[in-house]
Amino acid sequence: MTTLFDRLKASCPDDWQAYTTHPFVEQLGDGSLPLECFKHYLGQDYIFLMHFARAYALAVFKSEHLDDMRQAAGTLDALLNTEMSLHLTYCARWGLDEDAILALPEAEPNMAYTRLVLERGLSGDLLDLLVALAPCVVGYGEIGTRLMAEHADGLSNNPYREWIETYAGEEYQGVMISAVEQLDRVAHRRAAALTDDNPRWASLATTFRAATRLEEGFWEMGLNP
Repeated sequence: MTTLFDRLKASCPDDWQAYTTHPFVEQLGDGSLPLECFKHYLGQDYIFLMHFARAYALAVFKSEHLDDMRQAAGTLDALLNTEMSLHLTYCARWGLDEDAILALPEAEPNMAYTRLVLERGLSGDLLDLLVALAPCVVGYGEIGTRLMAEHADGLSNNPYREWIETYAGEEYQGVMISAVEQLDRVAHRRAAALTDDNPRWASLATTFRAATRLEEGFWEMGLNP
């Protein structure tokens, strides 16, 4: 069955390819990414997670059904009380503590991406917000799975092995699958006949493409510490 996410991804194949196979990603996969680039990315990613948590808090407010509220609240709790703590532990191995990260200026690509997500949630409904979040949530899972498969032989010597294993792992893959399923569920509940000539479809596809291009910009930021 073709999901809404499949259709959204198919609506901007070149942008999706540029995002998921960006040089930053490929260098992560083969372990050649310069350390300073990765540390710069890690610091900005922590700031990103703070705004991502705000987006899921907004998703709770925007939800009209308890199951969507519970899913958004669960993600919010996981971000604030688990993932961000784990991220700090990981950052510490690379010489970054929370005070140092929070003292960093927020990079413009980071700001542009996170504010787009929040704006789509504030001005639109839950479906608009979930579509804006989807390139990150699903894209990282897709990237992790591919890098794990393509670089399995050299992974033991890759300094970024843990990053790859996290997003290729069963726990994150479950998050990704749930996000895809929720997109379909929310669209169905809104009786959204998302045919190609439907204005709502055009709006969602525009949001998805913009978020995908900003994800590419986030990687580009990582290459320019």
